[in-house]
Amino acid sequence: MDYIYIFLNEETWKNVGISAGIILAALVLGTLLYLFVFAGLTRLARSTSTPWDEKALEYARKPSRILFPLFMLNLMAPSIRLPEGALELLTHIISLLFIASIAHLLISLIYLLRDFLLSRHDIGLQDNLSARKVYTQVRVLEKVLLFVVALATVAFMLMTFDGVRQIGMSILASAGIAGIILGLAAQKSIGTLLASIQIAVTQPIRIDDVVIVEGEWGRVEDITLTYVVIRTWDLRCLILPIAYFIEKPFQNWTRKSSDILGTVFLYTDYTVPIEAVRQELLRLVKTSGLWDGKVCGLQVTDCKPNVMELRLLISASDSSKAWDLRCLLREKIVAFIQENYPASLPRVRVEIDHLDSKHIQH
Repeated sequence: MDYIYIFLNEETWKNVGISAGIILAALVLGTLLYLFVFAGLTRLARSTSTPWDEKALEYARKPSRILFPLFMLNLMAPSIRLPEGALELLTHIISLLFIASIAHLLISLIYLLRDFLLSRHDIGLQDNLSARKVYTQVRVLEKVLLFVVALATVAFMLMTFDGVRQIGMSILASAGIAGIILGLAAQKSIGTLLASIQIAVTQPIRIDDVVIVEGEWGRVEDITLTYVVIRTWDLRCLILPIAYFIEKPFQNWTRKSSDILGTVFLYTDYTVPIEAVRQELLRLVKTSGLWDGKVCGLQVTDCKPNVMELRLLISASDSSKAWDLRCLLREKIVAFIQENYPASLPRVRVEIDHLDSKHIQH
């Protein structure tokens, strides 16, 4: 009966009405403040020559729609007339939402900074070495910052709970076996995080690098805090832990530049005219559209019992063009020899002496 009396008490309903009015007023004032501030900032951004002012407002607008009303609500929370338990619960919820809104704003600013840094570098250019350096550093550091913001947000939210704070203080006070276990458990995660930071700084690999890993040719598609995605030539995804590129050897074909040398080995008879093949090679690379104009040569690199080994050495601006050019030269040079010097293709000679010929006749 006492609870029913309190529920039906006129004073309780009056306090609830006042509290609802204060909450509504805080939300309205926060929204009006948001509209006023962003209207002024929008006019100011349009008057400048750089588009990044408006871009910054776009990123900040969504979290600010919640942040401003929560800020006003947090200021006016002491004026709310509610029972002690209900007021404490409401204040706690407001604090959690306010922390989450600040985290949302910080994440938006991280995305803004990422777009600003990447906008100055075009990774689609032919010579994109500097762009790939920046893309790799920005992508990895972006993930590190997002991880730090998320970790700090969870930590601040947990600190608002008295029970969790006391448990944390107890664990820190004991700092015995539990601390050792946690340290061992976190060792791998910390090592992975440090490996990602090391890759961002030293850059043994970058976004869009051409690499040979585990016998697979591919391009670095993404670098995260824990793993690297390699897109192979046949569009498969090879997922490798980030520490792999610190601890194990691999080939990076675009470490300094994307230029690369390609080789083609041909095996012909000793009668093949080397100079004619060399001139045909030069003509083919000039008309192919794949050659970068730097290196083109033909050498006899070995003489085997039945064939000569010819090595065609050519250069291209990247590995994909080098591969296509190598395949083209194999096809065209073999066709050239077939058409013009068919006797110079590899063949096996058999010599029959005089005694063997008489024996065959009988």
